[in-house]
Amino acid sequence: MRAWLDACTGKHIRYATAVARALRARGHEVVLTTREHPDTLALARALGEDFKPVGRYAPGSMVDKLRESVKRELALSRMFSDEARRPDVAICHQSVELCRVAFGLGIPIICTSDTPHAEAVGRLTIPLSDVLVISEALPRAPYEAMGARRIEVFKGVDEVAWVGKPGLTAPRESLSWLEELDRPIIVVREEEHGAAYARGKGLMIEVARALRFLGTVIFLPRYGRPPGLPNGVVVPGGFIDGVLLAREADLVIGVGGTLCREAALQGTPALVVPYVGHIHVNDYLAKKGFPIMEVGLEELPAKAREFLGRKEDVKPLLKGLEDPVGLIARLAEELGHQQS
Repeated sequence: MRAWLDACTGKHIRYATAVARALRARGHEVVLTTREHPDTLALARALGEDFKPVGRYAPGSMVDKLRESVKRELALSRMFSDEARRPDVAICHQSVELCRVAFGLGIPIICTSDTPHAEAVGRLTIPLSDVLVISEALPRAPYEAMGARRIEVFKGVDEVAWVGKPGLTAPRESLSWLEELDRPIIVVREEEHGAAYARGKGLMIEVARALRFLGTVIFLPRYGRPPGLPNGVVVPGGFIDGVLLAREADLVIGVGGTLCREAALQGTPALVVPYVGHIHVNDYLAKKGFPIMEVGLEELPAKAREFLGRKEDVKPLLKGLEDPVGLIARLAEELGHQQS
């Protein structure tokens, strides 16, 4: 069986790598593609995986996004124009281009998702997918409303696919520069302001400003250093492995995305500032006992002081969560064998 995995962001790179290695271990061939994006190619190199870059991400206007997406679809369709080399199954975390190209070429699609609030990308991917794989934390109704035909559920969150697994982070030495910083270390992740569901930018800059007196604040921008950051805030240069950094930090603050869950799954307290509405997978982890909680802006400084440095041993909790990679690999074999 030949499987195609497309990764549009750093999270997707790590997820696709975990699935690809599982498929290779089962004797299958994999084709890995990605796009130029701040988080993709550097992480792929750090993991030692050969992702073929096709196209680029354009976080600007809607017109730019559409044009780059169409260009990418054309390039991907050319890659698989030879029917003899066409994949038997396609796998992605809501890659618009993979779903459109695979659907057009008659390749069955497995799609993962953890953002039912991302309606724009959902409407472009969910209806085209043969199987949707989601956490039991997520409601089925929004996906069914977007046209999901078959939903498979696992008892965990996506990040379990890579957190704590060997070979799915950069070498520890890549963070040796942390030794030069004063503790405690607070990691602040900039909100995603390029996505269709984004609500503008500047929120996390104010968070960094408010918390810089509690310790060393490391600010992780999305698309280069933003203007307005206060003096004393550290903005790392070059590639930073977020999973490693979250493990080493004393506190992680974001708007509820991947980095917060990666931190909590490693025992680092994570505070989530409301930004995109209710995040089911975060509530799910909190109820399981992981150190992650939603905090309003007004109470953030007090909560940051309370939870700063309160790291926990969550390994037993992590073992109790289901890794979705096995389910995805089994589904790939099911659909791939039907295709061949």
